[in-house]
Amino acid sequence: MSATPVIAIFDTGKTNKKLFLFDEHYKIVWEQTVSFPEAKDDEGEACEDLDKLTDWVLSSFQELLRLTDFDIRAVNFSAYGASFVHIGAEEVPIAPLYSYLKPYPAELKAKFYESYGGEVTFSMLTASPVLGSLNSGMQLYRIKEEQPELFGRIRYSLHLPQYLSFLLTGKACSDITSIGCHTNLWNFAQNHYHEWVYREGIMDKLAPVLPSFSVVPVGDLPVGIGLHDSSAAMIPYLESFQEPFVLISTGTWCISMNPFNKSPLTVAELQKDCLCYMSYLGRPVKASRLFAGYEHEQQVKRLAAHFHKAAGYAATISFDPDIVSFLRLQDEGILVSDGLVTASVFSQRSLEAFDSYEQAYHRLLMDIMEQQIASTQLVLEGTEVKRIFVDGGFGRNQVYMHLLAAAVPHIEVYAASIPQATAMGAALAIHSHWNTRSLPGDIIELKYYK
Repeated sequence: MSATPVIAIFDTGKTNKKLFLFDEHYKIVWEQTVSFPEAKDDEGEACEDLDKLTDWVLSSFQELLRLTDFDIRAVNFSAYGASFVHIGAEEVPIAPLYSYLKPYPAELKAKFYESYGGEVTFSMLTASPVLGSLNSGMQLYRIKEEQPELFGRIRYSLHLPQYLSFLLTGKACSDITSIGCHTNLWNFAQNHYHEWVYREGIMDKLAPVLPSFSVVPVGDLPVGIGLHDSSAAMIPYLESFQEPFVLISTGTWCISMNPFNKSPLTVAELQKDCLCYMSYLGRPVKASRLFAGYEHEQQVKRLAAHFHKAAGYAATISFDPDIVSFLRLQDEGILVSDGLVTASVFSQRSLEAFDSYEQAYHRLLMDIMEQQIASTQLVLEGTEVKRIFVDGGFGRNQVYMHLLAAAVPHIEVYAASIPQATAMGAALAIHSHWNTRSLPGDIIELKYYK
């Protein structure tokens, strides 16, 4: 029996590191998941254990080549962003993989923004809200200012997806999906690096930019240059749908992404937590963020304690239009002026006002939906969007989906399910380099909500 042609994808999250083999129909035929305890950086802060991650990629790649049931035709990578691996002259890491959660010195941040036009102007140009270490360019600025000796020894600073590719190819490169994601590095208006990157000598530490669908041959094996995970997860949708759509990716954050909104970010949008990602085709994707998944998690705990229900009880609740009608009659009006708040209105409500868990839960989702519509509307503005796709946790929540469909009756609303969307996106990005078949039409499972 002949070996199955496959592509291998290393999908590196903060917690779980996954390795998948996709066949030519983009079905997962083999997978592995590992996790590593965090290490400490040179200041005692938690960070990725770069040695363990490196060893895992190299040893796993060798294991893949020994598998007799599969014919490895290509390899690619997806990984979390806002993280640099600093390579020295010997082409090995010379510093920890500092966490994007590492607190950023207030004085240094103030000095930077004062030097480059102030927070508002700078953020508009770079489509990057002020996020400290989560703006990965600020990590390099900090090394230059606080550790000049280390800065001088850096040959290349590679974003994590490109470092993982570098391990197999030995080719240092940069990718626009990593550069163009709230890094403070890219001037979206001018479509090149921001002026500060040149003035501060950061440009000398950045490898040449290659297209996101590039491959580097390792022997006869094409190896992709890696993608930022958020941009990779969008690829199956961009490849499957031509008409304008918005994707609401739901988890801890609910991120509304519109790849068809070409208008520049405004000050008002930035203040409401909008930003831009860069697609793998090098086009801006306007996005708005809402902390709704976290809020849902916290309020469900509150409901369970009050109504004496198990922690997972919320997942059993079906949508009840009669409860929604009743609650709308009882509603005393919107409790906030613009619908966008850091915590849902529900946190202000007394649970004594509800007759049952079901009633209170519907009210919670109605309050979250008010926020969701306000957030999503920021990226819908001025575009002819025909469909909204929801993936992640809320896509499996009947109450959320029915409320969303009712809130936007002029737009088709679908729950979308893609097995391992991030990894699949990384595979699709280099489809032409390994797969002679046309793209299958069933990579996304859709459920329509009227």
